[in-house]
Amino acid sequence: MLPTREPPASRPSWAGIPAEDRRAGRRARLLDAAFDLLGTEGWAATTVRAVCQRARLNPRYFYESFDDLDALLVAVYDRTVEQLAASVLQVLDATGADPRVQTRAGIDAIVRFVDEDRRRGRVLYVEGIGNEALNRRRIQTGHALVELVERDAAGRYGAPPSGEPIGRIGAAILVGGFSELLQAWLAGRIAVPRDQLVDDATGLFLALGESAGKIAATRAGGGPTTGRRAAARRPTRRTGP
Repeated sequence: MLPTREPPASRPSWAGIPAEDRRAGRRARLLDAAFDLLGTEGWAATTVRAVCQRARLNPRYFYESFDDLDALLVAVYDRTVEQLAASVLQVLDATGADPRVQTRAGIDAIVRFVDEDRRRGRVLYVEGIGNEALNRRRIQTGHALVELVERDAAGRYGAPPSGEPIGRIGAAILVGGFSELLQAWLAGRIAVPRDQLVDDATGLFLALGESAGKIAATRAGGGPTTGRRAAARRPTRRTGP
């Protein structure tokens, strides 16, 4: 009987891969698993055990990358925000300087981003409300967006006088209102086609920006800024002798 040779042992899939790259790969798998759970089943179902099972990793590898579950959830949120920002910037870089065209392109990029993968919208606009760590990061991100929108509006319409708050007020309305709008649209409470949503939001964004500029200009000139103030400054008619 001829001697038989044992088949060579198969090399592990990670053989030859540097340890740092293997750690990065495990971290990415945890992020992907948590994103899927958070975006489909919600933060309450996104546990360390569930994430590790979905990532097919031993739980000991979880703490190699994250201190706790909150750190993972915040990392998922941050990564989704970064992906959204990259998507919007890519679109804006290819858009001309016309304010209406740029505004519509930016809004369309955001709506398209959350519509093409509904898990993104849930991570960004829904699950952040229920988890304390996510909610803190959501608020921080919202404040940063308000400042960004305020600076952008100042560049488009001119910076308001020092101490004039209308730019910050308008930016807060836009950021908070758009977040609520996307939540309602994704949940089906506002049943309009995507293009109509983008067109209507664009018109309202531009109208608010123009109105904010007019309010600032009127206030700087000492004129009335609202109908109530204008009425208050009109002389009262005398009805008697």
